[in-house]
Amino acid sequence: MGTALVYHEDMTATRLLWDDPECEIECPERLTAVLDSLQQRGLEQRCLCLTACEASEEELGLVHSPEYIALVQRTQTLDKEELQALSKQFDAVYFHPSTFHCARLAVGAALQLVDAVLTGAVHNGLALVRPPGHHSQKTAANGFCVFNNVAIAAKHAKKKYGLQRILIVDWDIHHGQGIQYVFDDDPSVLYFSWHRYEHGHFWPFLQESDACAIGQGQGQGFTVNLPWNQVGMGNADYLAAFLHVLLPLAFEFDPELVLVSAGFDSAIGDPEGQMQATPECFAHLTQLLQVLAGGRICAVLEGGYHLESLGQSVCMMVQTLLGDPTPPLLGLMVPCQSALESIQSVQTAQAPHWTSLQQNVAPVLSPSTHLPEGRSLSLLAESSTCEVAEDAPSPLLDGVCLRPTPPVCTAVALTVPGAALALPPRVLHQEGSAMREETDAWARPHKSLFQDEGLDALGKILCLLSGILDGQVRSGVASTTPHATAATLDVAIHRCLSHGAQRLLCVALGQLDRPQDLADDGRILWLNIMGKEAAIWSMFHISTPLPQTTGGFLSCILGLVLPLAYGFQPDVVLMTLGPAHGLQNAEAALLAAVLRGPAGGRILALVEEESILQLESTLVQVLRGEAPPSLGPFLMASPEEIQALRFLKGQLEPRWKLLQVAALPPGQCSPVA
Repeated sequence: MGTALVYHEDMTATRLLWDDPECEIECPERLTAVLDSLQQRGLEQRCLCLTACEASEEELGLVHSPEYIALVQRTQTLDKEELQALSKQFDAVYFHPSTFHCARLAVGAALQLVDAVLTGAVHNGLALVRPPGHHSQKTAANGFCVFNNVAIAAKHAKKKYGLQRILIVDWDIHHGQGIQYVFDDDPSVLYFSWHRYEHGHFWPFLQESDACAIGQGQGQGFTVNLPWNQVGMGNADYLAAFLHVLLPLAFEFDPELVLVSAGFDSAIGDPEGQMQATPECFAHLTQLLQVLAGGRICAVLEGGYHLESLGQSVCMMVQTLLGDPTPPLLGLMVPCQSALESIQSVQTAQAPHWTSLQQNVAPVLSPSTHLPEGRSLSLLAESSTCEVAEDAPSPLLDGVCLRPTPPVCTAVALTVPGAALALPPRVLHQEGSAMREETDAWARPHKSLFQDEGLDALGKILCLLSGILDGQVRSGVASTTPHATAATLDVAIHRCLSHGAQRLLCVALGQLDRPQDLADDGRILWLNIMGKEAAIWSMFHISTPLPQTTGGFLSCILGLVLPLAYGFQPDVVLMTLGPAHGLQNAEAALLAAVLRGPAGGRILALVEEESILQLESTLVQVLRGEAPPSLGPFLMASPEEIQALRFLKGQLEPRWKLLQVAALPPGQCSPVA
C-alpha cells in the first residue's frame, strides 16, 4: 500500500525575528534540508506525497483549551515587539505572524497521515512538520512546540476510529512532557520516551522525566520514561533499550497503531543531544517497530538540529518504511554502564505493572565481565561513562550507505507440485537450478540428498542462495525434501562460507542436530531452538528449548536471539524449520521478520515440504517487509522457560554484551536535583 509523506512548504515560513541563541536552531532549513536529502536519494519520488491541510479549531481542541488556541491565533496580528514579549512568557518558544498557520498545518499533517494509514490508503508514513509538538501542553507552548501534533493525532485516532490501544514512541532527545501530561491517566495510550536527563540537570529539568514517573490512576504503567544520565549513548545503547524495555511492553500491550515522535536530535552530531547513534540505527529501530500493530506506523517529525545528521536519519527511516533492506548497524555492540543502569531502573519501576518485565531473565552486570574475543578495547568499552567523540561527525555520516534495493525482493524455490502459483509483486518463483555437476559435488557427502527429489531441490536452493549472496535477490524461501533438511542446511552453510561470507547466523528450529564438523572459529553462530535442554557447547554454538507460551517465546526472541544476532552482526541468516519444529504461523513470521534486520535482509528460510504450504505465504510476506500477524493473548513464561533462558544468558553474557542489564536496588530511582 506504500508510504505517505505529508508536507506543506508553508511550514518553512516561521523564523526567529530577534536574537535568541536558545531558539535560533529551530529554523526553516530543518525542513528544506530533509526534503533535499529525500529527493537526492530518490525516496520522495517513491512515496505517496500528500499536501498538508490546516487542522480545524475543533481538532486542536482535542488537546488544547479554547483560550490557548485563541491566544496563538492572535499572534497573526502582533508586531515584532509584541511577539517577543509574548514569547518570553513561555519556556524556549518564539512566535511569528505565520505561527498559527504553520502550527495548524503541522497538526493537520499528522491527522492526514493517521487517516491515510487507518483507512488503508497507505501502510505507513512520515509527517514532515514544523513547529514540533511533543512539549506543548493544554494551555502553553513549550520548547519550540505550539500545538501537540502527536497527542492530537492519538486523540483523533481514538475518537474517529475507536482505537483502544495506541503506542507512542518518542525517541527525541528531550522528554516529551506535553504528551505525558495529556495521557498520564489514560491506559489506552502507552507512552515511551527516552531522553537526555542527567539526573535532572538537563532541560526541561523535571522530576516527572525520571523512570519513577509511570503514570497516574488507571494510567499507572502506561507512561514509560527512560532517562539517559550521560551523553554519548550510541547504537548499542538504543538497541538495548528497545530489546529490554520497549518491545517487551509493546508486545504485551499489543497496539493497534504506532505513533512515533521522531526527533533526530538523538542522532550523532546534534548539539542538543550530544549522542553517538548513527543514522543507520534509526533504520533498525523503525524495522523493529514494524512488527507491531500490523505495521501501521505514523511518524511525525520533532527535533533535529544538525542538518546533515537530520537529513540522513530521516532518509534511513523513510527507506525502512518503504521496505528496503536496513544497512549494517556499525560499531561494537556493547552498551555502556550508564545506559544499562537506566534500563534497569525502568524495569524496576515498571515491573509491578507488566507481566513481561516480571518474567525478566536478564543477568546482572558484574565487574568480571570482559569484551568479546578478538575485539580490541575501545574508549566506550573501557570506561563506565559514555564519551562523545571530539571530532566532527561528518566522517561517520559520510559512511552512511543507503543500499540499493535488489532487483527481486524475495524468491521462492519449491518442489511441492502446485505451490506458489500466485506470488505478490517483486516475488520470483525460482525456476532455475545450479549446474548438475555442481549440485552433485555439494551433495556427495550426504546420502540423504540422493533420495527422491533431493538433488532437484538442492539445485534450486543452491541457485537461490547464489542470488542472495551475489545481491540479485534479497531473501528467499525454499522447501527441502523429507529427511534431508539437516543435510541441506549443512550444504548451505558450507556454500555461504565458500562464497566469502565472514559471519553466518544459523537459526535451526526443530529436531536438527548440530553438524559434527561445524567450525568454532567465530564465523558461524549456531542457535538451535527446540533442543532437549538449554546447552552451550561454545560461545558460538547454543541450544535452547522452544518456549510454549507467548511470554516465553517473546523473551527468547527479544532477550536471546536478537541480542545474539545484533552482537554477531551476520552477513547472512539461514533460518531452518526442520522436523517437528513446533512453530505456529505467527511465531515463524515474527522470527523471520526480526531476523531481517541484523543481516540487512539477507535471509534464506529453509522449510520441510510438509510445512511449506502452510508457511510459504506467511514467510514470503514478512520477508518482503510486511508485518507479521499477532501472537495472540500474552501468557507469562513458565518457570522452566525462565530458568532455561536465565541459564543461557548468564553463561553467554561475558561474550555477548547486549544480553546484560545492570542492576539497581529494588525501588531505587536515580536522584533528581
